[in-house]
Amino acid sequence: MKLDKKIATRQSYGEALLELGKDNNEIVVFDADLATATKTNLFAKEFPKRFFEMGIAEQNMFGVAAGMSTCGKIPYVSTFAVFAAGRAYDQVRNSICYPKLNVKICATHAGVTVGEDGATHQMLEDISLMRTLPNMTVLCTSDDIQTRWAVKEIANINGPVYLRLCRLATPIIYDETQKFELGKAIQFGNGTDATLFATGVTVSVALKAKEMLKEEGINVRVVDMHTIKPIDEDIIVKCANETDRLISVEDHNVIGGLGSAIAEVLATKAPKKLERLGIQDKFGKSGKAEELMHYFGIDCNAICEHYKQGMQL
Repeated sequence: MKLDKKIATRQSYGEALLELGKDNNEIVVFDADLATATKTNLFAKEFPKRFFEMGIAEQNMFGVAAGMSTCGKIPYVSTFAVFAAGRAYDQVRNSICYPKLNVKICATHAGVTVGEDGATHQMLEDISLMRTLPNMTVLCTSDDIQTRWAVKEIANINGPVYLRLCRLATPIIYDETQKFELGKAIQFGNGTDATLFATGVTVSVALKAKEMLKEEGINVRVVDMHTIKPIDEDIIVKCANETDRLISVEDHNVIGGLGSAIAEVLATKAPKKLERLGIQDKFGKSGKAEELMHYFGIDCNAICEHYKQGMQL
């Protein structure tokens, strides 16, 4: 792990998309007047004839991408998560998921870590909305290496994909030798005191919390749930059987997100209490990303404090 080196997963996305475009001529890219922020401008500069700037017309953009997918192209459609999963939900549902079309939705700027843009732009419901759609695969990557893998891997999936990306620069967790598999979570450590399930930006946070707790003689494991759907049921059951406490941590509403997905598995496969850390059914606020993570109780200090409070009950 190189937790001292940081890069935003949206930057990793843009760079990986450019490389994918060089290898696969069927890749086409759509954006809605946010190419600089989503980093699709890197692809646009190299392949201007395969890049489509649709303006501030997200619903139309998804409809056009759906149509182009029926002609053998593989559209990667990008905008902020609040617009991709929110404003264009009807088109995602009826024009992409219902006919199971081969469209890749790569949504950046998700969660409260969007920061100063505030509640209107901090999408906290997108995992919930996307994972309940039939035919949709949902991923939320945690670092540069994993994002580059995901961008290329989803091109091999014949059907809709939602890839959740972050604005905030996040630590590099993996090295280039790491092997990833769709639907298979990654476990760090074998601590039996607790399991910290995390996804996206909260994985590096959970790993820092793991080290902080270790200094106090508390041994926890961290599980990177990079695939939300299909979720890795086996590792959830394994951790339920092997650890005393289960805690999920996410930059998302606790209703419908990672915690809910894990709880659904526990309810049917390994009944056990799950403590869900995340945004507690509230809208976000404007502020610096790190300050918001602390305010909403999803930074490393908050995780450690939550664990220790639970020990006193």
